[in-house]
Amino acid sequence: MSDVLMLQEAREAAEVVRRQAKQPLSAVVRAIQAAQPRYVVTVARGSSDHAATTLKYAIETHLRLPVMSAAPSVSGVYGADLDYQGALVLAVSQSGGSPDLVEAVERARRNGALTLAMINQPDSPLHQAADLTLPLCAGEERAVAATKSYLAVLTLGARLLQELNPDPALETALARLPDLLDALAAQEELAEQVAATLVDAQDLLVLGRGLHQGVAAETALKLQETAGLAALAFSTAEFAHGPARLAEPGVQILALQARDATAHLTRDTYRTLRGYGAQLTVVGDDADSPAQLPTPASGHALTDPALSALAIQLLIGHLAVLRGENPDAPPRLSKVTRTV
Repeated sequence: MSDVLMLQEAREAAEVVRRQAKQPLSAVVRAIQAAQPRYVVTVARGSSDHAATTLKYAIETHLRLPVMSAAPSVSGVYGADLDYQGALVLAVSQSGGSPDLVEAVERARRNGALTLAMINQPDSPLHQAADLTLPLCAGEERAVAATKSYLAVLTLGARLLQELNPDPALETALARLPDLLDALAAQEELAEQVAATLVDAQDLLVLGRGLHQGVAAETALKLQETAGLAALAFSTAEFAHGPARLAEPGVQILALQARDATAHLTRDTYRTLRGYGAQLTVVGDDADSPAQLPTPASGHALTDPALSALAIQLLIGHLAVLRGENPDAPPRLSKVTRTV
C-alpha cells in the first residue's frame, strides 16, 4: 500500500470531521440569522470552488436560498463594485492567501454583504478580510493536492446548514459520518485495485449530477494534477447536450452514482452510455447495478458527497503512483496559488 502524503492526508478525513464537531458554530449562526440574507454568493478557486459547487446544491435544497458563484476577476481585474445588499458572501479557501479572493471579500463587505470565510489557515489575509470565519479544522496539509481540506468544506458546510435549519436525519448522518469515513478508508485496497484497471487510460470523462457535480469537477482536477490524465468533468444532465458525442466505444468514464433524487436519472444515463460501448467505472451506490468502488450510505444527501470524495481521493492517489507520478509534488504546481 502506497504511503505518499496525499494518501496519508486523505486517511485523516474522519479525524477532521470529529474535530469539526467540537467547534462551536453558534456565533456564526446567530450572525447569519440576524442578517437574514436573501441569497448567497460563493467566492473560491480550484478545489475550493468545486467544494462550493456542492455547497450551492446543499444550500439551495436545505435553506431554499439561491446561490451564485462570483468571478473574482470582476473586482480584482475589472475593478467593478457590485451591489451585495442582502447577500451572504461565502469565501472558501485552504490557504486564505490568494489576493483575488481577499479583494473580492473586502469589496463585497464594503458593498453591503455579510461575509463568511471557511478557511484552514488561521490569521490569514482572508481571515482578516471577512466578517465571520469558520476554521476547517483540517490541520496542516503538505501535499500539493488538497484532500482533507477539500472534504472538510463539504462536512463543515453540512454542519452549518444543520445548525441553520435543523433536520433530525442530517443530525444523525453527521454523527455517523466519521465512523463511515474510517470504514471506507479501511477498504483502501479496493481503491488501489480499481486504480490498476485505469492505469493505461490516456483520458477520462467524469460524470456526476447535483450534489455530486462538484465532486465530479474535483475528480477531474485531481486526475489532471496528480496523474497527468486529460480528464474532463460534466454534469450528467449536460452531457446529453453535445458532449455525449465523446462517448465512443471503449472510452473510459468515471461515473459518480448518488443515492439522492438524481439517482434514477444518472442510472439511466449510465445504462445508455454502456449501450454505446463506453467503459464505466462507477463510484458510489451499488444498489441496482454493482459499483466498482462502492461507498456506504450516510443516511442523508448532504453527507454522501464526503464519502464519494474520499473514495475518489484514495483511487486517484493510487492511480498516480501506479502511473509513476508523485502526487505530492506535481510538476509546475505549488500548494498556494496566488492569483490576482
